[in-house]
Amino acid sequence: MTSELAEIYPEIRDTFTEASDALGEDLWAICQDEEKLNQTQYTQPALLTASIAIWRVLQQKIEETPCYLAGHSLGEYSALCAANVISLGDAVTLVHKRGQLMQEAVVGVDTAMAAVLGLEDNRVENLCEQATEHVDDAVVGAANFNSPGQVVISGNAAGVNAVIDKVKNTGKKSVPLKVSVPSHCALMEPASNALAEILAGIKFDQATIPVIQNRYARVETSAVGIKQALTEQLSEPVLWSKTMQELADKQINILIECGSGNVLSNLAKRQAQPIASYPTDKPARLEKLLEVLS
Repeated sequence: MTSELAEIYPEIRDTFTEASDALGEDLWAICQDEEKLNQTQYTQPALLTASIAIWRVLQQKIEETPCYLAGHSLGEYSALCAANVISLGDAVTLVHKRGQLMQEAVVGVDTAMAAVLGLEDNRVENLCEQATEHVDDAVVGAANFNSPGQVVISGNAAGVNAVIDKVKNTGKKSVPLKVSVPSHCALMEPASNALAEILAGIKFDQATIPVIQNRYARVETSAVGIKQALTEQLSEPVLWSKTMQELADKQINILIECGSGNVLSNLAKRQAQPIASYPTDKPARLEKLLEVLS
């Protein structure tokens, strides 16, 4: 996940050690264990820790403070941690529990997610509504509005498969996603309710950098508002394309993807107003960013 960077920057392993101590699990070892890493209760703290490890490297390398932070789905917790709203220790234990709650919410349920390509957002929503109304026991809804023409749907297999069939009839394409739980849909409501109780007991501080959250694609300024947005986010869609539009409207001209992979940088190219985005999870990618900023 961040092994190449760890050979150069001690902050990487130091951050994993700090997070592991808080969680009581060796997250670095878990990252080398594919079977365990694919369990969402471990995937989530591992990804969050990788994001914060890279963030700490960037803090040493870049003098400027970002104007805004944002994170996609789980990444919202990383953004809030980077903004000093929540400590790393609290964040990793919180998302570990979040993963457990998500898994428990769908025990015995055949679930699925899929990316729908080439249809307008409202068309995808309409297809989900049709499936819910006309297919027995179907649960499905739009989970991620990632970019114009890319919407992820989530729910039980009956609902998602029904929408996939409807998409095929339009001549457009859908791609099933390999996931362990169906995020951001009605099936997550029990997990969302339980998460709210846990969040109530965690101290949130004032953000040092504004964080645009997924639920409404806006900055929440109070601890109550931040927690409410996190709670609702679990069973409601991620408004990522709207978040990207907010940043474009604010004249942001460079995005730095702080985490594993380059999915968000690729999505940035597909927005209505694309913004140059740079991934940082490998030494060569980080060096390219630093060259651009120099």
